[in-house]
Amino acid sequence: MKRAIVTPAALAPAALAELKDWLGITTSADDAQLGALLRASLDLCEQFTGLMPLQQACEEVLVASADWQRLAARPVQAITQVSGIPAEGARFALPVGDYAIDLDADGHGLVRVLNAGSAGRVAVAFTAGLAPDWAGLPEALRHGVVRLAAHQYRAREDGGAGAAIPPAAVAALWRPWRALRLA
Repeated sequence: MKRAIVTPAALAPAALAELKDWLGITTSADDAQLGALLRASLDLCEQFTGLMPLQQACEEVLVASADWQRLAARPVQAITQVSGIPAEGARFALPVGDYAIDLDADGHGLVRVLNAGSAGRVAVAFTAGLAPDWAGLPEALRHGVVRLAAHQYRAREDGGAGAAIPPAAVAALWRPWRALRLA
């Protein structure tokens, strides 16, 4: 199962200020729309790079298995809890000795269940993301998010027909952060 965001990252006022400065906007009339474009740009940044830009509290449900399983989001900063989910009944906290966790060098969170008890699945609570806040985000990623949001804002007038997403300038900023795997 894909991860669920339990506590989304707060978008700093500085992010909106950077975007408004880039666009030359001085009024607050479009702030809600611009904030939504920034959040969408952060999501696209994650899809493009394979890295969650801002730290968020997440949860992922996995099959209870003795094999190592990777969490979908990365980089994982901490795995905070593993709970058992039985076929019937309420969740329960698995004792620490009944599971193993690891964080690998690539930022993947790994979990395996040694003793599932009555649980057929487990809910893994974790924190993932490159930076704790907007100011800590690497400059190339942050600038790419702002440029993509600005691109989308401007494209609303022409319908964005035929425009590549992300634009080449944004892709060039994000490409060094993109995780690729050889098959």
